Amino acid sequence: MKESYYCNPAICCFLFILFSVSGSVHGRHDRGQLVPCFFIFGASSFDNGNNNALPTLAKVNYPPYGIDFPAGPTGRFSNGRSIVDIISEFLGFDDYIPSFASTVGGENILKGVNYASGGSGIRAETGQHAGARISMDGQLRNHQITVLRLINRLGQNESAAKEYLNKCIYAAGLGSNDYVSNYFLPSLYPTSRIYTPEQYALVLAQQYSQQLKTLYTNYGARKVALFGLAQLGCAPSVVASKGATNGSACVDYINDAVQIFNNRLKELVDELNRNLTDAKFIYVNVYEIALEATSYPSFKVIDAPCCPVASNNTLILCTINQTPCPNRDEYFYWDAFHLSEATNMFIANRSYNAQSPTDTYPIDISDLAKL
Repeated sequence: MKESYYCNPAICCFLFILFSVSGSVHGRHDRGQLVPCFFIFGASSFDNGNNNALPTLAKVNYPPYGIDFPAGPTGRFSNGRSIVDIISEFLGFDDYIPSFASTVGGENILKGVNYASGGSGIRAETGQHAGARISMDGQLRNHQITVLRLINRLGQNESAAKEYLNKCIYAAGLGSNDYVSNYFLPSLYPTSRIYTPEQYALVLAQQYSQQLKTLYTNYGARKVALFGLAQLGCAPSVVASKGATNGSACVDYINDAVQIFNNRLKELVDELNRNLTDAKFIYVNVYEIALEATSYPSFKVIDAPCCPVASNNTLILCTINQTPCPNRDEYFYWDAFHLSEATNMFIANRSYNAQSPTDTYPIDISDLAKL
C-alpha cells in the first residue's frame, strides 16, 4: 500500500527536529536513508559495545578484535563489521547505529540504538555463568528509556513518537545463547532435564513472542526482522568441547535442536503478522544462508578460528593481543564461535536482497524498508 503524503503536524515538527539535529551532528542528513531509524536487539553477533563496561567474560574491547574495523576494538565480536552494521549501510545510514551504552545523554538516539549484549538470551538466566549481560527483557527496558527520550524531544507527544517509530526497522537476533549457554550446559542449567528439544523450542518461541508483542504494542514497532540461528553445532568451540557426531564435522544433535527453534520462529512470523494490525515481521534464514556460504570457494577455512583461541578452541574468544590469520576473508569463523566480517557480509547481503526463496520469509529487508 502506498503511503500518503499527508504529514501529521506533530510528525512534521519532529522530523524537522530530527533533520536539524542530525545535520548538526553529521554535517548533513543522508537523503539516501530509507527509514528514519534502526533499532537492534540481540546477543554477541550484534553487540557493538554494550558489554564493555559490564563485569563479564563476554566482552571483546581488545585486540585483535576490530583489526579490520576503522575504530579498532569497539566491543564487536568480529574482526570488522557485524551483520547489522552492514545492513545499516544498505539502509543508507551515514554512520553506524550507536550502542545503548554510548547514548547516556540521549543526544544520538534519533537514528536508532543498538541494545545487543554478548551472552544474553531470550531467557533471563541464559549466560549468567559468564557474568553480567542484558537479556531481551533488559534490552526492552533500555528501549523504553530511549522511547521516553524521544517522546521528550517531541514535546511529550506520545502519539507522534509512536507514529514515527512505526516507520523504523527493527532487527532481533536472540536464541543462540539459550542453547549453547543454557540448554546444552546441563552442569550449570536444568533446562535440558526439564524440556525435550521440541518443548524447549516451544517455550522459547512463546517467551520471544511475548517480548516481540511488547515491542509492537508498547513501543510502536511494526517492521521487524527476526534473525534465525546459525548451525551452532558446527562452531569450532562447540565441536571441540562436545565432540563431533560420528560421520559428521559438526555436533548434529545441537543443529537439530536449533532447526526446531528456527521452524518455530518462522511460524511465529506468520502468527504475529496475522494477529497484529499492520505488523510486518519477517524471518531471516541465517541457518541456510550460512550453510551455503560454507560451500563457496572463497571460504577456504570453515572449521577453525582465524585468531588464536586458548585450550584447543574449547574456549571461545581470541587471546588478547595475539596475531590473527592474514587471510581473514578466507575464514568463515573469526574466533571459535563468532563469524568473520566476510561471513557477516555474505549473510547481510542475502538478508537484505534475498537471492533464494529460502533466504527470507515472506520478504527480504530491502522490501521491508519500502513498506
